[in-house]
Amino acid sequence: MIERVTSAPLDLSPYDAVLLVSFGGPEAPEEVVPFLENVTRGRGIPRERLVEVGQHYFDFGGRSPINDQCRELLASLRAALAEAGSTIDVYWGNRNWRPFLGDELAKSVADGHRRILALTTSAYPSYSSCRQYRENLHDAVTSAAVQNAAQGQPVEIDRIRQYATHPGFVAASVDATDAALGTLGEVDGAVRLVFVTHSIPDTMAQTAGPSGDGYVRWHRAVAAEVTTAVADRRGVSYDHDLVYCSRSGPPSQPWLEPDVNDHLRRLKGLGVGGVVLIPIGFVSDHMEVAYDLDTEAMATAAEIGLPAARAATAGTHPAFVGALVDLLAERAAAERGEPVAPAVVEGAEIGRYVCPRDCCPNLRERDRPALCQTA
Repeated sequence: MIERVTSAPLDLSPYDAVLLVSFGGPEAPEEVVPFLENVTRGRGIPRERLVEVGQHYFDFGGRSPINDQCRELLASLRAALAEAGSTIDVYWGNRNWRPFLGDELAKSVADGHRRILALTTSAYPSYSSCRQYRENLHDAVTSAAVQNAAQGQPVEIDRIRQYATHPGFVAASVDATDAALGTLGEVDGAVRLVFVTHSIPDTMAQTAGPSGDGYVRWHRAVAAEVTTAVADRRGVSYDHDLVYCSRSGPPSQPWLEPDVNDHLRRLKGLGVGGVVLIPIGFVSDHMEVAYDLDTEAMATAAEIGLPAARAATAGTHPAFVGALVDLLAERAAAERGEPVAPAVVEGAEIGRYVCPRDCCPNLRERDRPALCQTA
């Protein structure tokens, strides 16, 4: 964690802008299928199938909650930076829908910025949660729009490290889990903490992080830390599990399991009295949380008679927003060559500023370039 004198403005030099990078989501029914086409581009998925998948969005009025939540995070981050004395400009761009990453990067460059620090709304190592963002950053910075705006001057983009193991991210989940337990009420039997994240293909999970299996390993570390902290706070011990949601691949392709719905049925059979669903794989309550947990998993729990509550995501929790400010300051200090002591929960791994070239490989396009990696 960066230690700084409270009376001195937060120093984020050499960076002159911050870029919040998110996934993006549709905000009207007519945007749903075009959005899904962007997400699945190159995979040959028929439009009819995208319309079918888009029903989750149509059930919510054709609007994903993710963009509104990014606006809230953006406002909270700007306020926290201003409170710390920083006047740095903060931009927001999405990989898959408006405001598009390339457009917002071009805007920041046209505004005169050349050293930009990216902050992604994805906290764990894997291809889809790390390298794919770095590929999109490469595409954006080399685009004609950005190069024209740069007028021949170099534009450099760095990024903060993966941050799920930062104490601020964990603290937000501890508070959310504690609050959800408070809403569960009395149950007949022990309460189980069920941590949920996005499923990914087994092959992607096996190659996540420099040494492999980082996606699952990081989630297990965060789940264990949250469980311990909640138990200490409440004076009650809890069993916990890591499960998955949002599987989208063909049935022939192995993805991480167990599915959250299957697991709830198993816990009911084991005589568990109630569960708290904790979406530690997600920074905000976007569609995978609103549909897969709040709609589908809660319906499963009701069907089998298993009392359930859902914990909030990190969202704009002050500890999480404070962690993001700390991560920006840490990366800037490291770039200036100053010693840093990255904040991390005890025994957990620290994310990287620059990844090995073969880290979290793109298994479909192995030669696709990405930023923030070794040559």
